Formats: sequence, structure tokens, C-alpha cells
Amino acid sequence: MDKPKKEHITWSQTYSMGIKIIDDQHKGLLNFVNDLFNNASGDEARERAYFQRVVHEAVKYVKTHFATEEKYMLAAKFPGYAEHKKAHEEFVFTIIQSVKDFEAGKRLALKKLAYFLRDWILSHVAIMDRQYSDYFWKIATRKADGKLSITQLDISKLFPAVPAQTDE
Repeated sequence: MDKPKKEHITWSQTYSMGIKIIDDQHKGLLNFVNDLFNNASGDEARERAYFQRVVHEAVKYVKTHFATEEKYMLAAKFPGYAEHKKAHEEFVFTIIQSVKDFEAGKRLALKKLAYFLRDWILSHVAIMDRQYSDYFWKIATRKADGKLSITQLDISKLFPAVPAQTDE
């Protein structure tokens, strides 16, 4: 009988960027890390089978998430984009190296990987992602319905070299 699934990381509004698609993706990443912890049984054969089953989808998910964040940062001309993108690339490189090690037959320590992902994701969200979130909130315009949005005009005010596009 399988033991009940435990939530090792709980989503909190503290992790919220205020952008639904990104918050939903962050929740998905936390769910994946929780799943890793729940599958870290100490049984190497079982852990290897689990890892082999989920790893490529997880890498694809992370790449999609990073591309989403980077798209928003570029659109809003976030000044920390290059540093943020570099952190994403280093993370992906580390994960791909872990996958290559696994595929080469090296011992898999699922719990160690789960702790690494947990720590990286939480610190990245709390520090680096918070920077672009704060920036977005600072430059956004409040619409009549109370929602915030970033328009081309908002960007043009901050970066005069970027002409505002109008509907004329």
C-alpha cells in the first residue's frame, strides 16, 4: 500500500507574481517538486523508473515556464532581463547535466535532486522573480475595472527611445 502523498512545499501568496499564467506555472513547479519528494523512496530501481518517466516532461515544462517569463520581461523592457535569463540558462544546464548523468547510469539521488529544486525554485521566485514582478507593478497602468496592465505607452514613458504605438 502506498503511503499518502505529502505536501512538502505549500503555495503561498508570498510566491505570487500577480500574473496568473506565471503563478500557475510556479504552482506546477511546486507540485512537481512535491511529487519528487513523494517518490523518493530510497528504492533505487523504483526512483530510477519514476525519474525516467517524468524527467523529459519536467525539463520541457521548465523551459516553457522560463520562456513565458522571458517573453514578459522583454515586452516590458525589464532592465534585469539579461541577468535573469542567465540564471535560467544555468539552471537548465544543471538539470540537463543531471539527466545526462542519470542516462549514463550514475546513481540517482532523487531526494537530493528534490531538495536542490526546492531550494532553487523558492529562492529564485522570492528574489529574482520578485524583481520583475515589482518592476511590472511599478510601470503598469490601472484600467477602469481596477486591473493592471502594461501598455506600449507605459513602456514609452520609461524608455523615450521606444515610440508609443497608437491606433491612428
